[in-house]
Amino acid sequence: MSEQDAGAAFVAVDLGASSGRVIVGRVLGAPGDQRVELHEVNRFPNGPVEVGGTLHWDVLRLYQGITDGLRAAVREIHARGDVLAGVGIDSWAVDYGLLDADGTLLANPVHYRDSRTAGVPDRVFAQIDAADHYSVNGLQTQPFNTEFQLVAAARSAQKAAAASLLLIPDLLGYWLTGEQVAEVTNASTTGLLDVRARDWSAALLDRLEGAFGGAGATFAELLPPVVEAGEIIGTLLPAVAQAAGIHGQVPVIAVGSHDTASAVVAVPATSESFAYISCGTWSLVGLELAEPVLSAASRAANFTNELGVDGTVRYLRNVMGLWLLQESIRTWNAAGLPADLPDLLAAAAQVPPLTTVVDVDAPEFLAPGDMPARIAAAAERTGQTPPQSQAETVRCILDSLALAYRRAVRQASELSGRAVDVVHVVGGGVRNELLCQLTADATGLSVVAGPVEGAALGNVLVQARAVGALTGDLAALRAVGARGVELRRYVPGGGTAPVADEHWEAAARRLHGPVRTP
Repeated sequence: MSEQDAGAAFVAVDLGASSGRVIVGRVLGAPGDQRVELHEVNRFPNGPVEVGGTLHWDVLRLYQGITDGLRAAVREIHARGDVLAGVGIDSWAVDYGLLDADGTLLANPVHYRDSRTAGVPDRVFAQIDAADHYSVNGLQTQPFNTEFQLVAAARSAQKAAAASLLLIPDLLGYWLTGEQVAEVTNASTTGLLDVRARDWSAALLDRLEGAFGGAGATFAELLPPVVEAGEIIGTLLPAVAQAAGIHGQVPVIAVGSHDTASAVVAVPATSESFAYISCGTWSLVGLELAEPVLSAASRAANFTNELGVDGTVRYLRNVMGLWLLQESIRTWNAAGLPADLPDLLAAAAQVPPLTTVVDVDAPEFLAPGDMPARIAAAAERTGQTPPQSQAETVRCILDSLALAYRRAVRQASELSGRAVDVVHVVGGGVRNELLCQLTADATGLSVVAGPVEGAALGNVLVQARAVGALTGDLAALRAVGARGVELRRYVPGGGTAPVADEHWEAAARRLHGPVRTP
């Protein structure tokens, strides 16, 4: 970066299932010694809103949080004497908004945890062979995939009136720029993309249309052009810029708009032999590959091939993640019970390990509700003693997550033929020291925890490269991202009460049978 670019700053919008953040990122230092400084300027809540029995996202509230954050970011950037050089948005995957021919949003997007897609995958696979389906999109079967949401809504009045479909980060980007696109990393979670071509699959869309198409635009006609991360979508609309106190044109940049894609950019890996866990409400566990894995064994194991930045493939499995813990705390709070997370984790650390484990990916854990009761019921069904206290419930969740991570890392390695010698944990789960240590114990691998703000950091790195503030490939971006970031290493057996591998294997057999090690 040249001397005159030293004041370039970037706004990263990072939207999660429970909150959104607007973060200012600055690239500091001379070439060869650059690092990124992040500062959060706005945080706002997010969550489902139930209306008429349907769960929605309040996307207008999210947009307000973004524009409020943009104003706060501009004030901070100007106060420092810096220049706003770009804006990028990342969020969760699969959900979308439908727009009419005037570009007006027809209704709030439906939340992926809504029940409308129950049974839809079976309907689709009755028309399109599951193996043929996977050979095109390479996607893990999840009932909430965009494809299944579209089929569920195919006969609705909204679908009949729709002229275009935009995934959440692309919808918000459209309101900022007036440009309609589909960034590839998020588009790859829809089930409608050809994972090899990195573009919409005309053949799959035609077959879906023939079997399920309703009135109005076809599925294919709804979809905007696909763009790669790093492309400039457009510039902030004059009204948006004026409201934020911006003079001049500011580019809005397609980052890895699936938050996991951005988080993987920020993984401080120094070789190819790494696994990652992007750990938040969901845990995305997998490897970074050059090509998709589309074998029958991969499909049977329900692994997904999502696309990453710079032509990469995120070969991974979705694991239910910290949702079980978050929803348990919400349930306890609603009942008036004390539920302070640090206290709960300290108490859980004293509970004997692997007393009770559950399959965290079981369908009964997907929807909001009384999670502790569901965990207890799952334990009873599998002949185990249900947790008897909050601490035991938390320990059950963390042991079960570590067990799921163990299984996913080992299977990903086996199915891809890629050896793994370290696991990188990024995202909010970095702060959960007990979970990080349990992950090291369960996988038998060193765990490097950090950065916490993985998605925001990856977002800024891609923006900075797009406008020339940084240069180089993913390895170069990762080297910049790792500088100045606090990392902590956990080694197998490094905790106060290590759990031997044979105990993890025994617990795994309770739920799934043996997990082969490559």
